[in-house]
This record gives sequence, structure tokens and C-alpha cells, in this order.
Amino acid sequence: MRWIARRAARSLVPVVDAADALAGVVSGATRRQRSGIQRIAHRPLPLPDAPWVLGQSWLALLFAHWRVPAEQVRSHVPAALELDLFDGEAWLSVTPFEVRGTRARGVPPPPVLSRFPELNVRTYVTHARRPGIWFFSLDAGSALAVAAARTAYRLPYFRARMDIDAGHEPWIDYRSERVDRRGAPATLRARYRPLGGHRHAEPGSLEAWLVERYRLYTVHRGEVFAADIHHRPWTLQDAHADLRVNTMADPLGIQLEGEPLLQYAAQQDVVFWPPARVGRA
Repeated sequence: MRWIARRAARSLVPVVDAADALAGVVSGATRRQRSGIQRIAHRPLPLPDAPWVLGQSWLALLFAHWRVPAEQVRSHVPAALELDLFDGEAWLSVTPFEVRGTRARGVPPPPVLSRFPELNVRTYVTHARRPGIWFFSLDAGSALAVAAARTAYRLPYFRARMDIDAGHEPWIDYRSERVDRRGAPATLRARYRPLGGHRHAEPGSLEAWLVERYRLYTVHRGEVFAADIHHRPWTLQDAHADLRVNTMADPLGIQLEGEPLLQYAAQQDVVFWPPARVGRA
């Protein structure tokens, strides 16, 4: 894979390679987004009754997970949500990747605007015994994506100056520097690559608990909202990562100590449902 970056305003925004379009990469991702809904046995939650509204494909994704003190995480998560712990321990994850094929249901991905880098910082929660994700921050190299996600999903998206370089395969060089004044400064400079064969996470394992999540939660104006997502089970590989600079958890006052648990996923095709109110904060 190759990423071509060009500077737009204060960020580096990837440009869709014409060769990808000719090869049918984007249209193939669109088909995989749509067909993933046919495989649901692995979901811990039933599918929503309403139709999904948004599709995306995530590429070259690194999961980097750290054990963190539960009391430190608790102070940054609304009281209406319970922390989801594994063997009594809280986890925080940093996930850099590239988004492709962003589109509304029934509409093809628009050129250029459908493709951008993204970087998430998240932890794990439950509401009414339903597991999900709480996002501390989501950085994106697209001003339009940031504005749309903030408006539609009330998520803490921030504009960042980002670049992905996969020109030295199998290595992926990733750079993100937050430039959005609505959030505290945060930077990631990393180099990572996959190792070994492909696998699905063993049900009941820590690995499955960390990645097989099909709901995100937000809190807005005193109400709790949930947005469901769906995708096939994650196809994972081991990974090696050199996290040269990682201040993504600094705005939380959380120190990420020790070696993280790493996983790599070459691609995941995802569909989203709109947020729905599920309770009071």
C-alpha cells in the first residue's frame, strides 16, 4: 500500500491514488462494508432494528493497550457509565490507522474526502450491562470528518496534522500532532509492522475483550447515548512497534508505563448506526 500526502491548511491529508480507484479498492471496500452485516453470530449484542447509516474501512491499524489504574480512568469517565474491567484491571488503548471508503448508506465514497488518518484513545465501559467503548479523544486529519463526527455523534474529535507512510513495507510510519485548540496538545510518532500469521481472538480471552466491541457511548447534556457498529470478527496479527513519541494520554494525567500489548489488523470494514438515547447521566 502507498499513501500520498499533501498539505491542506494546517494538516497533511492523504490523497486517493487513482490506481486504487482503477483497481477497484474503494468499491471493494464498499462491498465488504455492506456484506459484513450478514455475519452476526459473534456479536455480544443484537443488531439495532433501524438500518445502518455510515460505512468505513480501517486500514493498517495498530492496537496498543496498557493496563492503567482504574481510579485514574474513573475520574475521566461519566458516572453514568461503569468501568469495564478485565480480571479487576482497567485498560487504555491507543489506535492509529487510516480511514478509507467513508460514505453514507447508499452513496459511493466521495473522492479525497473519504480517506484520512485517524488516531483514537479509548477505554472500556458498560451501561445497563452492555459493553462498549468510551473515547477520551479521536484525532483526524480531515476537518470535515472532525466537524461531522462532533455534530452527529458528539464525540471528542480533534483536528491534527497527520501523515502515514507505508513506503518501506512492511513498516508503517505514522505521525500525528494535534493542532485543534479545543484539545490539549498530544503527539504520536510511531513505526510499526505486523508479525506472524493471522488469527481471530479466542472467545473469553483478554485479546477478544479488548477488540471485539460493538458499541460506543457518549454523554451529552445530561443524557447517555449509544451508537452501535458492526464488522466481521477482527483478523489480527502480532505486531512490533517503536513508539518514539507518545503523549496521547498526557491530557488525562495518565502515565502509560511498560510495554503495551500490541495487535495489528490489515483491514476492517465497518458500518455505523446513529446514536440513540439510552439513559440519563
